[in-house]
Amino acid sequence: MILAGGRVDDLGVLTLARPKSAMPFGGLYRIIDFSLSNLMHSDIERVGILSQYKPHSLLEHVGNGESWDMLGRNRFAAFLPPFKGINQSDWYQGTADAVFQNLDFLRTHRPEHVLILSGDHVYQMDYREVIRFHNDNKADLTIVFAKVPREGAHRFGLAEIECERKEGGRVIQYLEKPETPAFDWASLTIYVFTPYVLLEALEANATKDSHEFGRDIIPWLLEHNYNVYGYKHDGYWGYTRTPREYWQTSMDFLGSTPRVDFNDWQICTNLSHGNIRDRRPALVGHSALIEDSLLYSGCRIAGTVKNSILFPGVRVDEGAHVEDSILFFNAVIKRNSRIIRTITDENVTVGVNTQVGEQDSEDLSIIGMNTRIPRDTTIAAGANVHPDLGPAQFSKHSYGQGETVQ
Repeated sequence: MILAGGRVDDLGVLTLARPKSAMPFGGLYRIIDFSLSNLMHSDIERVGILSQYKPHSLLEHVGNGESWDMLGRNRFAAFLPPFKGINQSDWYQGTADAVFQNLDFLRTHRPEHVLILSGDHVYQMDYREVIRFHNDNKADLTIVFAKVPREGAHRFGLAEIECERKEGGRVIQYLEKPETPAFDWASLTIYVFTPYVLLEALEANATKDSHEFGRDIIPWLLEHNYNVYGYKHDGYWGYTRTPREYWQTSMDFLGSTPRVDFNDWQICTNLSHGNIRDRRPALVGHSALIEDSLLYSGCRIAGTVKNSILFPGVRVDEGAHVEDSILFFNAVIKRNSRIIRTITDENVTVGVNTQVGEQDSEDLSIIGMNTRIPRDTTIAAGANVHPDLGPAQFSKHSYGQGETVQ
């Protein structure tokens, strides 16, 4: 069961028209591709995708699951949106409620284990190892954790794990997003449940006001002495909740010694989404300079691109400079413009002689989809530009740090 329906307000204009799990990533992929590819390589072929917020892009991308070999007599990727019925008549009220509303789906397929995943993290994992650990310990619930620095750990569910075994151990305490972190093992929102235990916990939580796995289900299981274990993940894990985290996780795939090598991960994606497979090969002109960057089919580069990620269809004209940036599908950067530490959504056009972002700032500039920035415009680091704006809607030629254009 993949939790893939959330928007995440922290990503601002980038998720106004899509759920976070459908966000483009890495020059070719969508974030949900990592969960789906992990499932494929783990030989888990029956998948329910819990969608809710503006699901069109996600539905179009996943399709029938064929791109991840989830199409066949006993293989599927089924979308499970909220629905009206005799007993269910509301939007999903939380992660636990999303699964609770689809208990009929679980009863129909009668699984030996229920694996619940977040669809918006970037990592590689063989879930069969987690399931083996779950069975070896006769666990009722196994949660996957990764060690994080105490600074910033308050944003996660944190656990104290018994002993220092390499693979993990029993969960002694669990606190959901504590103000003062006492532990440094953070939940990756990867759960393996014994089915009857999941049913008992969800039914016990059904009449309460809050319906979250971290806030409600895990504490209830610990309080009632169920066997809750923590599995320690020691590989790469990329968090993408904020634009800064999304940008940093993306940058981890670049450079002469990247933290992650896509070739090792064998990530699959739907090449029909965005017509990727039908685009012509990338064209690099005689005046182009490209360093430490990812680009894909349909790109046309005549300017300078450094330490950046370009999705299919991006055009960088002669004299333009793109650095430390991520340009989604079909962005056009016109002559003599500079794009620094910026994320542009799909179908953005940046006019001639325009400056977006700043080299010496930690802040990112974010440009919403379908926006056309007029020539001779300056947009400072930290500015946010809403989608679907045309040149006539830019009332001035300079926008400062933290300013929102809408």
